[in-house]
Amino acid sequence: MESLLSALQEKAQADLAAIRTRPELEAAKARLVGPNGELTALMKQMGSVPKEQRPALGKRINEAKALVQALLDAALQRVVDGEIAAQVGPAIDVSLPSPDAGPGTFHPLTQVREEMCRILRKVGFTVADGPEVETEYYCFDALNTPADHPARDAQDTFYLPRDAAFANVSKHRADERYLLRTHTSSVQIRTLLKGPPPIRIVSPGRVYRRDTTDATHSANFHQLECLYVDRNVTVRDLKALLDYIFTSLLGKDTKTRFRPHYFGYTEPSFEVDLSARHLPKVNKEWIEIGGCGMVDPIVLDGVGHDSRVWSGYAFGMGLERLAMLLYGIDDIRYFYQNDLRFLRQFA
Repeated sequence: MESLLSALQEKAQADLAAIRTRPELEAAKARLVGPNGELTALMKQMGSVPKEQRPALGKRINEAKALVQALLDAALQRVVDGEIAAQVGPAIDVSLPSPDAGPGTFHPLTQVREEMCRILRKVGFTVADGPEVETEYYCFDALNTPADHPARDAQDTFYLPRDAAFANVSKHRADERYLLRTHTSSVQIRTLLKGPPPIRIVSPGRVYRRDTTDATHSANFHQLECLYVDRNVTVRDLKALLDYIFTSLLGKDTKTRFRPHYFGYTEPSFEVDLSARHLPKVNKEWIEIGGCGMVDPIVLDGVGHDSRVWSGYAFGMGLERLAMLLYGIDDIRYFYQNDLRFLRQFA
């Protein structure tokens, strides 16, 4: 029996070392350890061995079985490695020029952002930017958002640890916390604090909220907000600008309307609805597109501008929402998956 086990091990080592394909491996596995395999047959002979020899023989058979299984596992790994190598193809010399010499293109969100900024520049707006890490003052306090407002809850906002420090983002108060900005309205406050009106800015950028990701929500997304502060600014000016923006971006058949709403930093405040049945996948007459209103006097006075002299309006909307309307996209997650089959459609 010992000689048979040794011969079986030598044969298994020679046979399995030469295996390179899955069918060869399955055939060898059946030949060695299958129901009618050679090792299985030797194990069945245990019943004919004298009782006093069985412990030693059983130990020897287990050693042979473990060796054969290790050889099978190694052969399987070689087969898998070979299959992967065949799929990947030959190694690439990274020092050579890329074989994909096709021209690149802007991401669809970048295209919509740049087009919106171009439209607004034509009527006197300048692009303003601000940090994505903000403080409670710029993101909430200066925008007339009270401490007990739901938007300030940790379930809605990404707060950073209390001991976090950012040398390039100053605090207005020593005890306030850092957070990831929930809107680009903080850029409006930073701009208002830099100097007196007139001010006419557009602030596009990435924002963060604790939303569960699905077809229409994401924990990070992009907003575009505008602020105009001057003497004798009225709701009529706001409505005229929004009409101009949406007809320029979406076509002359686009219409807008206001619905009364509440925002802490504008008064009066409105939801903006859009009618654009000529666009792909717009299947109802009116859809909500953003929020707007006249800058609350409390906000103006809070940043040192006399609300009896100055007035203004502000509005904001999601760039993903605009891109989905413009291009007929039905799932916000496509924007972040970096799938070239999707992105190349907008070349």
